[in-house]
Amino acid sequence: MEIPFNRPHFTGREALHLSEAAILGHLAGNGHYTRLCQGFFEERYGFRKSLLTTSCTDALELAALILDIEPGDEVIMPSYTFVSTANAFALRGAKIVFADSNPLNPNMDADSLEGLITGKTRAIVVVHYGGIACDMQVIMELAEKHRLFVVEDAAQSVDAFYNDIPLGSIGHLAAFSFHETKNITSGEGGMLVVNDPSLIERAEVVREKGTNRTAFARGEVEKYEWVSLGSSFLPNELTAAFLYGQLEHLDIIQQNRLEVWKNYLRLLHPLAEKGYIGLPHIPDYSAHNAHLFYLTARTPDERNLLLNHLNERGIHAVFHYLSLHSSPYFHKKHDGRELPNTVRYASTLIRLPLFFGLSAEETAYIAGSMESFFEK
Repeated sequence: MEIPFNRPHFTGREALHLSEAAILGHLAGNGHYTRLCQGFFEERYGFRKSLLTTSCTDALELAALILDIEPGDEVIMPSYTFVSTANAFALRGAKIVFADSNPLNPNMDADSLEGLITGKTRAIVVVHYGGIACDMQVIMELAEKHRLFVVEDAAQSVDAFYNDIPLGSIGHLAAFSFHETKNITSGEGGMLVVNDPSLIERAEVVREKGTNRTAFARGEVEKYEWVSLGSSFLPNELTAAFLYGQLEHLDIIQQNRLEVWKNYLRLLHPLAEKGYIGLPHIPDYSAHNAHLFYLTARTPDERNLLLNHLNERGIHAVFHYLSLHSSPYFHKKHDGRELPNTVRYASTLIRLPLFFGLSAEETAYIAGSMESFFEK
């Protein structure tokens, strides 16, 4: 049996909308389907302003521009994350201050953040790992106390919640991904969410190459001009049309993925009870979206042996992030603090295949393959 790590799901509606976009004849950004997608998120999740982008990476870079991050500013974020989280702010000259993960899951340790804040700190970037919410009440109270911006890297968090509040609606800004590996996909694609009303006008300007073109299109100014630094972050209408076909089936996709996730949890519980593996910890305040299913091995060597065993049986299981604070680019810039939980996740975490349509037979085969490894 061959089981890939990911298999993109197609709803059947994408082709219809792609054809309609071509017939409408507007293929550049900010057309009919861009507005439909942005309106979907604003109406369903209460986002103040949704702006589609070409990727989540671009959404994060757009956030850094909107906040006018400059050399000398400090930005706190987890070390256990994808490099785009850090690049967006490092490109603006910011000093990146990495926080450790918490002991129970890969999310940043909210209780450790206040000790990292200095007079130069401008923002905290939180990453909701696997759609599992960070402790946002603690983080937002801390940000308010120190007058900091909060950016949610919600790349993996479509339709995930913190105490029934949608992730991406809590911070001042948020970034989502619609990459091929995400629950909802447009191949490549992303979205910036602006929850702080005072940042909306600037977000529109920066996203439109630094011009007031959006205001001009609404008839608010007589002509559009270059008014700020910016760049081109708009996706084309074909990307938006494909994405809308996915959004129409969001509930169906989410229900299926959650069933797969729960099936994994049930099948692997006996191995966790014996102490062979660690299973995901979901805090009471988090309603996750089954973006991924991770487990932790007891040691790095055992993690590598288990990955080899699964791959030999046709199961494409993989590890995840390497610690950014110890990366070839950054390790000499790091302040020397040890981040033990980050290192532990980087060296012991495994992600199992999870995608729409993964069958009960396949999940049973994966669980059985893991049992056979530990029986040895």
